Amino acid sequence: MRTLLFVTTALAVIGLAFWAYQQNYRTQQTISETEALQDRIAAARARLGVLRAEWAYLNRPDRLMALAEISYERLELLPFRPEQFGRADQVAYPPEDPPLGPITGTVEVSSQGLQP
Repeated sequence: MRTLLFVTTALAVIGLAFWAYQQNYRTQQTISETEALQDRIAAARARLGVLRAEWAYLNRPDRLMALAEISYERLELLPFRPEQFGRADQVAYPPEDPPLGPITGTVEVSSQGLQP
């Protein structure tokens, strides 16, 4: 009886050690995948920062004004003037529809055309 208990305990310890070994490797793999993903996110953020800086550089007002002057004959671009802008209270919004009231009359219901 004691031998059976010792063998069962030894098998249980071996089984738990094998399970812990597998869980350790799965955890290490998940940690390495997470670190790789964080590295990719950092690289994407760095690229995004560079793209934003390039966009700001290309949209400088003096550069855009020079481009508009260079290509005036071909594109006929004119600079904006303050009188071209309007105020929000000058916008003509469509009229609002009156709200629908409750049904006060009778409603006729026909059963023609319905099949049993």
